[in-house]
Amino acid sequence: MTIRVLLADDQALLRATFRILIDTVEDMTVIAEAADGQEAVDLALVHRPDVVIMDIRMPNVDGVAATAEICARPELSQTHVLILTTFEDDENVAKALRAGASGFLGKGVSPDILLSSIRTVAAGEALLSPAATRTLITRFLTTPDTDDFRPLPDAIKVLTDREREVTVLAAHGRSNDEIANKLVVSPLTVRSHIQRAMTKLNARDRAQLVVIAYQSGLVKPHPHN
Repeated sequence: MTIRVLLADDQALLRATFRILIDTVEDMTVIAEAADGQEAVDLALVHRPDVVIMDIRMPNVDGVAATAEICARPELSQTHVLILTTFEDDENVAKALRAGASGFLGKGVSPDILLSSIRTVAAGEALLSPAATRTLITRFLTTPDTDDFRPLPDAIKVLTDREREVTVLAAHGRSNDEIANKLVVSPLTVRSHIQRAMTKLNARDRAQLVVIAYQSGLVKPHPHN
């Protein structure tokens, strides 16, 4: 199956570079390019891409607002947003994650990492580097001072004890295999718990599950996570 990618960046040269790279591999293709956030939303509605590579800072409508719009559209529920940023601890990255982005990358990533990241996000997995995620969690995700912050203690109560346990470990950055080893269960069982927790909490993907876990207070930030 070919992964269909929409590029959203106001720098034409960067879009051209990414297009050349992506189109060189057999399992993905660039279906459209956008120069600002509004164009990204409009093209996403037309083309229904699997992944949108979204720059944060763009004229007119920025990447955060565009991400929120795309992730709020039911008809784009299968479209995943991958944020490109110059600074991994940017508050706007946290806002984009709250809005529904599946992860983020620095603009200086290697070609191999970019391609593997697109595949990861297209598969519905979160792309959150542990160090950068820790910074985001500590500085932004747990700070209830923005309009889009929503405490969710009641929602967390719908999870079973095991689903809560698995969600906590996922929020600490553990992979399915690592969680399985710790709980002495199979990775498939872990994946099932994660999927059920995502469904119950209306999380688009694993990244959103992590955000909800911290914003709800289920998980507390800790410097040694």
